[in-house]
Amino acid sequence: MIMLERSPRLPRRGWSLFLGLPVLAVALALTVMPAAAAPGGQATVAAARNATARFHDLGAAKAAGYVIEVADTAGLTCIADLADVPSQGAMGIHYLDPSLIPELTDPTFSGTPSVAATTPELLVYAPGANGQLRLVALEYLTLKAQWDATHSGPPELFGQMFMTTPAPNRFGLPAFYSLHAWIWDPNPNPDGGMFSMWNPRVTCP
Repeated sequence: MIMLERSPRLPRRGWSLFLGLPVLAVALALTVMPAAAAPGGQATVAAARNATARFHDLGAAKAAGYVIEVADTAGLTCIADLADVPSQGAMGIHYLDPSLIPELTDPTFSGTPSVAATTPELLVYAPGANGQLRLVALEYLTLKAQWDATHSGPPELFGQMFMTTPAPNRFGLPAFYSLHAWIWDPNPNPDGGMFSMWNPRVTCP
């Protein structure tokens, strides 16, 4: 992730133009995460599921603030693993609620960044054969420098520590922390399972 577009789709533009920031990155090699929520994390997973169930309806998600469709610098909105061999699958199509990550959208932000299981910064949808989008995962994201300035360590949710994507990276964003939670679609990826970045069950057209 990448370049942002406000839905309905507008002419593509990079984050550096749209938000005054580089594009949101997706790292290719990150820390391996356990396949399931750590003890004590299952209740938080359930809370996240309850809070986001209504977003199976993309219209409801947009009405709630997830209005920015994310695209990479090539203009692709469905994000797939670009590793040569083997491919780990894809993520899908991301919708961002900019109000949930002010440190990304406001260069003058000086508050304390936060993450919460029930308010993911991004929703991830898999494209279906009929063109319909299916909610499959949640993504939590915060910029590393702003987070580290007010916290003693990386963020954690579901008993899982967020992955770190350093800079420079594939998409030009400053270093950031992120965590995917595939709570709406099983993820058989052995490198992380529920909390893997990529899902081999998801494909991009």
